[in-house]
Amino acid sequence: MSKKKHRKPSNNKISNLTNTILSILKKDRNQTFNYKQIAAKIGVNDASSRNQIIKKLQQLKAKQEIEELERGKFKAIVNTEYHIGIVDMASRGAGYIISDDFEDDVYIASNNMNKALHGDEVEFYAYKRRKRGKLEGEVTNIIKRAKSEYVGVIQIHEKKNFAFVIVDGNKMHTDIFVPINKINKAQDGDKVLVSLEEWPEKADSPSGKVLKVLGKPGEHNTEIHAILAEYGLPLEFPHEVEEFANKIDTSITKEEIAKRRDMRKDLTFTIDPKDAKDFDDALSFKVLDNGLFEIGIHIADVSHYLQEGTILDDEAYERATSVYLVDRVVPMLPEILSNGACSLRPHEEKYTFSAVFKMNDKAEIKDQWFGRTVTYSDTRFAYEEAQAIIENNKGMNGNDVLKNPNKIDTTIPKEVAISGKEYQTSKEVAQATLKLDELAKIMRRKRMSQGAISFDKVEVKFNLDEEANPVGVYFKTSKDANKLIEEFMLLANRKVGEFVGKQKKTFVYRIHDEPNDEKLAALQNVVGRFGYKLNFKDRKSVSSSLNNLLKEVNGKKEQNLVDTLTIRTMSKAEYSTDNIGHYGLSFDYYSHFTSPIRRYPDVMAHRLLQHYLDGGKSVSEEAYEDKCNHSSNMENLATKAERDSIKYMQIRFMEDHKNENFVGVISGVTDWGIYIEIIENKCEGMVSVRDMKDDHYVFDEDHYALIGKNSKTMYQLGDEVVVRVKNTDLVKKHLDFTLIGKHVEE
Repeated sequence: MSKKKHRKPSNNKISNLTNTILSILKKDRNQTFNYKQIAAKIGVNDASSRNQIIKKLQQLKAKQEIEELERGKFKAIVNTEYHIGIVDMASRGAGYIISDDFEDDVYIASNNMNKALHGDEVEFYAYKRRKRGKLEGEVTNIIKRAKSEYVGVIQIHEKKNFAFVIVDGNKMHTDIFVPINKINKAQDGDKVLVSLEEWPEKADSPSGKVLKVLGKPGEHNTEIHAILAEYGLPLEFPHEVEEFANKIDTSITKEEIAKRRDMRKDLTFTIDPKDAKDFDDALSFKVLDNGLFEIGIHIADVSHYLQEGTILDDEAYERATSVYLVDRVVPMLPEILSNGACSLRPHEEKYTFSAVFKMNDKAEIKDQWFGRTVTYSDTRFAYEEAQAIIENNKGMNGNDVLKNPNKIDTTIPKEVAISGKEYQTSKEVAQATLKLDELAKIMRRKRMSQGAISFDKVEVKFNLDEEANPVGVYFKTSKDANKLIEEFMLLANRKVGEFVGKQKKTFVYRIHDEPNDEKLAALQNVVGRFGYKLNFKDRKSVSSSLNNLLKEVNGKKEQNLVDTLTIRTMSKAEYSTDNIGHYGLSFDYYSHFTSPIRRYPDVMAHRLLQHYLDGGKSVSEEAYEDKCNHSSNMENLATKAERDSIKYMQIRFMEDHKNENFVGVISGVTDWGIYIEIIENKCEGMVSVRDMKDDHYVFDEDHYALIGKNSKTMYQLGDEVVVRVKNTDLVKKHLDFTLIGKHVEE
């Protein structure tokens, strides 16, 4: 029989014992603890340590910081006010908590995070820092984890029988421990999706298991799949959902047509991007005998096929939106619906849900009708083709177009034609396009005069080869044809929202709050560096001032930077049953009705509208508010994934341009370096202050600049500089530049 090993007595004093005991008791403030339980939590079991704990407990009791409820059982006396907030993790495990209870963010040191992770909803208490007088705090409870699944690279230690996953990004301060029996056939160095399972009390890292092997880091499909996995977005449909969708009857029947308004004889056409595969909206145009124009905005009747309570509807709700990555679309609906039954393809009859307006020459609405229809699309236009018609006939006004159709130039040049061949479109379609363009411009002018803000931000697009390699960058701008469609979609969305809203019934609104004063002041501070002035006297002067700013920067080197900053100044648009209006569009009522193939809130709007048209009572606001919150959250994740895919593709593009010099604009300045956006392709990278070896540069917060201590050389927000690619990291989606110097125009 082996002898028991006795631990040597220790006379070491336990450091910071008061705070340690208080932290243990406050964390589980409804529990009682004896000295043995506290010793176990600290990780000591020798007599000296236990005696120190017993003595300290009595001292804290005497100071009335803790209370003894039963003999030897202690509990914290809570005289602290607890708050709720969201963790915003910084580097090295420290971070901040954003809480509605405080104007400023509350700093949390790494040793006070208590296993909280970025984005978690937590309970915390706050106190003033002694030195700076600023708020500091400690996390006392994790209410809700922001996420339970992470993407990272696995490192396998076979001899030690375990692995660690190093999580992508700089917001995760710990790796994830994975037992060898939970690596799911991953190989060392693979990029994987891992789930958190538990975080034991004394462990430095949480433990988890590998859910999916994504591939080797840096490979195209691995990185795209990793972007989707990072945000919990699906890659493909479950087999049973595809099977269910494929069995849906998508035929157009006489019985169903009889229940609908038949508009198949009305001239109807779609205008969409050249490469579009699903067409969820179409316009119809008819001149009435009384001189008014009947304009139909016809939307795919997705809710006809997507029945509540089915696995297909459950899947669509969970996804809530289609996701548009650079090289692919992850659709909300299976292809048989998104590209088939619900797509308003040319020369096909389709079930639609329509908003039909009678309008005069001044774009004033004289009558409106909402309901289910059946339509037939006569023509498919690409935006470029519709634009060609508008530009071919610049001098003609709407009445000339209708009275003298033979004078219309109907030529579609081969360079913009979908077919790649020049052709003549029909005079009727050209007439309708030109008249609708005229009416759209009237509606747009009216909207802008009422305080709407004109965001025409340049979109970065890539030309991809067959293997999804970026071979070129181009910019997508909004022209008359895009704005024509936009105005009529806005009209339908506004009028549907107004129709239900004025009945005081529960509905799904797209809302947009006013920007707050702090953000506007920060914007003024930045754009003032470029010589622009803003006027924030009242709501109308704010919108007018922002519009003037966006017009003034158009075409200038700082346009993309100012556009981006202005958009960030705005509140985030979201879905809600609580209608506060839409600030950016200057609408009192606004819904999303026009894209049900790619947005679930539009499906909800269709169902509710039909329910009310049938005389139904108002539905539960609470149930629909939950659905609105889910839709807003999923939209936010999809937007982040889309941005990440653009960033990834920009870095891939720059990999092939490592030896070239580029002119860029300084888009951000920090104490660790300057961010530069290349003018010709909008790729953004960073120059580290450590690499600026010609001087010792110091960050000047007031001037948004790095200033050389000896030379006084200043690199300021908005300056043009010349850079060269230093490093491209596809895994971290990070682009590093070498600074050549300031750009001097020749």
